[in-house]
Amino acid sequence: MRVAIIGAGVIGLAIGWRLAQAGCKVELFDAGLAGSGASHAAAGMLAACAEAEPGEEGLLTLNRASQTLWPAFAADLEAASGMNVGLREEGTLVVALTADDAAKLRHQHAFQKSLGLPVEWLTAAEARRKEPHLATKLAGALWCPQDHQADNRQTAAALKVAALKAGAVLHEHAKVERVETRDGKARGVVVAGVLHPADTVILAAGAWSRGVTIAPAAPLPVRPIKGQMLALRMDPAAPLLTHVLWGPGTYMVPRKDGRLIIGATVEEKGFDTDITAGGQLALLTHAWRCVPTIEELTIIEQWVGFRPGSRDDAPILGASEVEGLIHATGHHRNGILLLPVTTSTICALVLDGRTDPLIAPFGAERFASRAAAE
Repeated sequence: MRVAIIGAGVIGLAIGWRLAQAGCKVELFDAGLAGSGASHAAAGMLAACAEAEPGEEGLLTLNRASQTLWPAFAADLEAASGMNVGLREEGTLVVALTADDAAKLRHQHAFQKSLGLPVEWLTAAEARRKEPHLATKLAGALWCPQDHQADNRQTAAALKVAALKAGAVLHEHAKVERVETRDGKARGVVVAGVLHPADTVILAAGAWSRGVTIAPAAPLPVRPIKGQMLALRMDPAAPLLTHVLWGPGTYMVPRKDGRLIIGATVEEKGFDTDITAGGQLALLTHAWRCVPTIEELTIIEQWVGFRPGSRDDAPILGASEVEGLIHATGHHRNGILLLPVTTSTICALVLDGRTDPLIAPFGAERFASRAAAE
């Protein structure tokens, strides 16, 4: 089977790796460099519990399923690539700085407990025992022992190596102009006027998915959601933080190499790449309120990324209205978290024609049915 994958971020690379392993002839196409989009910009949090909110119960099921797959997925990828993906399993703290913060966090805790999630309320003293550099004035915290992190950049690099080792062909700086369709079926992709034939086409272009022409299908409702981020340099031998930390308006992700990732703004500004004083000030201010000693650290990197947001902020997964075209996009802020489950379910769809019940609610047809109902 010939498979063309549009997009060589972590989603496209992982699907390409597994399909090539299964004997498919895989070609990956990326308008830039593999792993250079949201996969490069992300923080790599696997925060299925910390981010659980009312109204997202359906997405929570998918998130938790993927979270449980991560350790085995990481082990397989490391074995296939010979590279480390930076999976850390120290857990996540969510802190409240004021009484109002604590009231909101207790409400969230009650909701999470009602769903049976493994979360625990901590006093300020208990939170500081886990992270001694936290602000002295805390109003409490949530402890999420199963919410971990992976290094998204190391994961993307490992996936590229694994996919190539498995026999996939990677085309970088190769913008797909359109999906070639004939008689209602996808027949391949066109790049620089050249048709690359395929039996199956997988759209995994993230925030750029809407820009891929697929006549007669309507463009996917995926938009870029801008996020500014930055990294500070800690002493790897004596890091200020060892757990992923969430606080009001911020998250902080410590890496083994001493980087401390701080994110992220949420901006509806299209593909605007500007790093702004206001955005960076907000990130640093929120982080400083949680961990005041970051003021002594050096800023080593600042960047912008684009989350692929769908109309309901849930992913778009599964078969499309065009035979042979499969969607694997719209992961919003959960691309790294949803990597294992997206890979396994999309590969099952390609190889066996089977739609896993986990992804059945996330097909693109839900947008058409909602529009009709309205």
